[in-house]
Amino acid sequence: MNDSTDSPAVSMTAATSSVSSAAMRRVAVVGCGVSGMGAALRLRERFPEVQLDIFDKRESAGGVLSTRLVDGFEIERSADNFITTMPWGLELCKKLGLENDVVPTSSQYRQTFIVWRNRLHKLPDGFMMMAPTKWLPLATTTLLTPWGKLRAAMEYFVPARKDDGDESMESFAVRRLGREAYERLVEPLISGVYAADMSKLSLMATMPRFREMEQKYGCLIRAMRHNRKAAKAQATQSGPRYSMFVTVRGGLSRIAERFQARLPQGAFHGGTEVTELRKTPDGWTLSWNEGGQTHTADYDAVILAVESYATAELLAGSGLSQASELVELLRGIEHSGCSILTVAYRREQIKHKMDGMGAVVPAAEHSPILALSFSSGKYPHRAPEGFTLLRIFAGSVRTPEITSMTDDELKALLLEHTSRILKISGEPILTDMARWPNFMPQLQLGHLERVARINAILAEIPTLAVAGNAFTGVGIPQCIHSGELAADKISGFIPAGSG
Repeated sequence: MNDSTDSPAVSMTAATSSVSSAAMRRVAVVGCGVSGMGAALRLRERFPEVQLDIFDKRESAGGVLSTRLVDGFEIERSADNFITTMPWGLELCKKLGLENDVVPTSSQYRQTFIVWRNRLHKLPDGFMMMAPTKWLPLATTTLLTPWGKLRAAMEYFVPARKDDGDESMESFAVRRLGREAYERLVEPLISGVYAADMSKLSLMATMPRFREMEQKYGCLIRAMRHNRKAAKAQATQSGPRYSMFVTVRGGLSRIAERFQARLPQGAFHGGTEVTELRKTPDGWTLSWNEGGQTHTADYDAVILAVESYATAELLAGSGLSQASELVELLRGIEHSGCSILTVAYRREQIKHKMDGMGAVVPAAEHSPILALSFSSGKYPHRAPEGFTLLRIFAGSVRTPEITSMTDDELKALLLEHTSRILKISGEPILTDMARWPNFMPQLQLGHLERVARINAILAEIPTLAVAGNAFTGVGIPQCIHSGELAADKISGFIPAGSG
């Protein structure tokens, strides 16, 4: 249902005809995932009279956001929550009227496990990605040998690197904490987020705060202690507080549904494949296939909010004088894929207590599993009483061979390993397989310089912007912000009278 307060956009028939309105600018957003939604919403807010056409190869908005509601189970088929330390996710929910449906993680089980030798070990309390904030949990963990614990504690005395140069995540973690802590603690935690080759993953493109902490405080241990004290002081302040991660009751796909419902009639074009983008003296010509027919329309500005490799293909034939370098830079961003198997069991089928949010698996385990998410432990509303919902992640650069497996083969392999780890008996009562090939950009060494050069070239083209998880980060809030930045870039081109 359309929002009656919005001014209707020109229909596609009118957009492709020779009749046009000189008073109304026309903007196209290609791609309506999280980044495309962020871009479109920002443009609608600032310029409600502008004709906005949004194209996506999927039938509905939202990109990889996908929720299935089956027999009382709430199954997220891609991202299942977002972080609140960055404001853009919560802000979007408020704009769409979903603020009251934001749900924090369960306070009962806010701990993580690490799989080591097919057993679940608790992550030492206070260990934050790459640094301990407490000594006793690190000293008593079963994950490290006595030497591994001693070497991690010696981080306090490791001199800080003074220069501002980048280094791989592996190099940084091993240099500060030692090889054992890296392999058994750091690598699985970060791989669970970025699905990347840690020897190539850029520290400065993913977690620059750790380099900043090293330079400011001399070591991570001292920095984390300082930050912990600051966090405690902040927690005493008044006002509503969210947990670090939240979701939307009823599924994250509600964000896309609410967004699409508020668009003017005819603004969203699902099931369309944009085939060509051409620069013209007055703007851009866009061609796409829809309903078995080829359509063409002219636009004054374009935002490309698709995967970086798809952006490269569109720009390759655009006629831009800068296209050659842009295409080379964009094609240089590698991507990996992931598969997510969601399964439901009766609680008595699982012997493990499941008293946590989930588990990550080190590469040293040589397991096909990247991570396990105890979905209904994190958010109890996702499963009926007496049942447990699990999500099993596989893929990334660790196990590219799974891409050639059928769904049944991959399902059997993942269930075998998961049953061994969690001591599960019997078959699941429900399964759902989601496969996402080439969706995760690899933010490798040199990525920041690559993106800086892309932005420098685009600065010369005021009517073109790009957005997506390859540019500002892979999380939902970062993608929203990427879209907003793209909208802001072309906003300088839109006359004030259009808003």
